[in-house]
Amino acid sequence: MNQIIRRKMKPIVYIAILSVFGSFGIILVYLRYIIADGNDIYEGVISSNKLDSQLIDNDFRIHDLEVKLQTLVARVPKKYAPVKFLNYLERKRILITGGAGFVGSHLVDTLMFEGHEVIVVDNFFTGRKRNVEQWIGHENFELIHHDIVNPVYIEVDEIYHLASPASPRHYMSNPVKTIKTNTLGTINILGLARRVHAKVLIASTSEVYGDPDIHPQPETYWGHVNPIGPRACYDEGKRVAETLSYAYAKQERMDVRVARIFNTYGPRMVMNDGRVVSNFILQALQNDVITVYGSGKQTRSFQYVSDLVDGLIALMASNYTQPINLGNPVEHTINEFATIIKDLVGGRSKISHLPEVEDDPQRRRPDITRAKTYLNWEPKVELSVGLQKTVDYFKRELKKFNYSENNKFVPDKPTT
Repeated sequence: MNQIIRRKMKPIVYIAILSVFGSFGIILVYLRYIIADGNDIYEGVISSNKLDSQLIDNDFRIHDLEVKLQTLVARVPKKYAPVKFLNYLERKRILITGGAGFVGSHLVDTLMFEGHEVIVVDNFFTGRKRNVEQWIGHENFELIHHDIVNPVYIEVDEIYHLASPASPRHYMSNPVKTIKTNTLGTINILGLARRVHAKVLIASTSEVYGDPDIHPQPETYWGHVNPIGPRACYDEGKRVAETLSYAYAKQERMDVRVARIFNTYGPRMVMNDGRVVSNFILQALQNDVITVYGSGKQTRSFQYVSDLVDGLIALMASNYTQPINLGNPVEHTINEFATIIKDLVGGRSKISHLPEVEDDPQRRRPDITRAKTYLNWEPKVELSVGLQKTVDYFKRELKKFNYSENNKFVPDKPTT
């Protein structure tokens, strides 16, 4: 395409040069002009008016060829990653709300590889179709554009309820909507599970502990939350979601699981979501100042997304009904984490401190005794390994120059 444009521009440059030197009348130029198939070459002397019309004609021909090429590409059968075959007794129909999001899309990959039928319901507030496009058209996969604030009617065996914005920037941008998603949305999903007798897993959060007085945080801790603070829409929304889950379980004798998810990172994170990992990596890759809010002595525990997915699936398969923490017990200060990212990425970024964010938890570390005992689960991916994969993904994202370039994270096929 660039070569064609350069050939188009040459006659125009010649016209400009001749005009500057005072040529009058009809300006004659030599034009080497290639039709899109690259075979037929015409040379001749033409007027500037004829040149313009032929250039316009060429543009139309090129556009027609591009349309035809896209049509032909669409007719080529799509190739999918090989998935396990399950018979009708083993295969489950699994609904994932928020399945086009960061965590949900990785869960989709794993369940698809295992041979189950997966239905994703997402309103694409923070999710992206690109996260699941590798499965679109597969006989075991279905994508539904729907907001769970409104009821959904489908037949399923299991439900992973992940739908909710999870980063402060997103959930604080529309706090009323966040509350509705975690209350009305959860009621709709629990109602669906009751009607079709499906097992349901509710994705809760470490934010239910607020700014904790106990460290590390066990599931028996009731939390220390500001009910009217800027984070309350998410914190209290998730606390109500847990309350609803156990109310339905007791009243309707339903099969409910609750996962309290701690800080998670990995490919497909939304780059501008404002969370620690994405902020630091993006700033370091662009040689911007790495911004730490507050003293940087706050602590966080970070788990790689594949570890979380393994924990969610193990919890769904278990018989344990009480809340379970899913997170990494290895704790780092924000200052330490900023330095780790800076050293990993390299570059000239400096670390700068800004005023502390309101209601920002000072310490966050899960007690995963329950997960170890009842699920035989604990994180496996080392921080350095997970961060390198995440940095590589962010680098590919930043290399995009226009919308047509496709950069998607291709999931690793699980080892048998």
